[in-house]
Amino acid sequence: MTDFLRLAEEIAREAGEMLLAKRPTMSREVETKSSPTDVVTALDKASEALIRERIAAARPGDRILGEEQGEAPGESDVRWIVDPIDGTVNFLYGLPDWAVSIAVEVAGEIVAGVVNVPARGEVYTAARGEGAFLGGERLHCNTGVPLEQALIGTGFGYAKARRQVQGEVVAKVLPRVRDIRRGGSCAIDICSVAAGRLDGYYERGVNKWDFAAAGLVATESGARIGGLHGAPISPEFALCAAPGLFEDLHDLLASLDPLRDA
Repeated sequence: MTDFLRLAEEIAREAGEMLLAKRPTMSREVETKSSPTDVVTALDKASEALIRERIAAARPGDRILGEEQGEAPGESDVRWIVDPIDGTVNFLYGLPDWAVSIAVEVAGEIVAGVVNVPARGEVYTAARGEGAFLGGERLHCNTGVPLEQALIGTGFGYAKARRQVQGEVVAKVLPRVRDIRRGGSCAIDICSVAAGRLDGYYERGVNKWDFAAAGLVATESGARIGGLHGAPISPEFALCAAPGLFEDLHDLLASLDPLRDA
């Protein structure tokens, strides 16, 4: 796992440096995917191409799942899960909260994860059973926080109907918690729970590449991560908080029927 983590961090740092260097000259012309607000830039594609090239050179038999190019087959039981830029809209607008996320999965279990936030000079790392770190500092999520004092992060989808429901849900969550934050990157939000910068996080519609690396960082910090009604974290729903707050936030959200569509 240490070797996996070292390689993932090396590649994530290289991709982040490339993105920082090239972003000032990036064209404002972008493509869209699932909706007019779901954007992808040429640098998303360039970042993923670089990451895939480095993984293939170091571990040619491994599989790779990436946001932009899908899944590449391989012969081993190792799969790399890659988000070349999590928070593309932030990246496009020059906001600092975007990340390069790389996770390593062995036989279906995430064993190493790196979330590099280049514009902030921060790199979150975790290896299964070895703890989570920001730089050289070990991370521990906030514990013992009651729901009414919890700072909660969330995000919104791209489809109008889903965003309408998410707006209705957050309007009912807001009076029950300390406050709400919307950062624009699932990976950074989950890592922020690990670092104690948020007490909890929830969102509907995030993908495996958004939460794979960050999820390990969170669990290694002591946080719990999952979906609703005992389901695992998935694109259907993501919820992260310390034990205790996790259950209270879960019950509040479940009572609001957040999985419905308008």
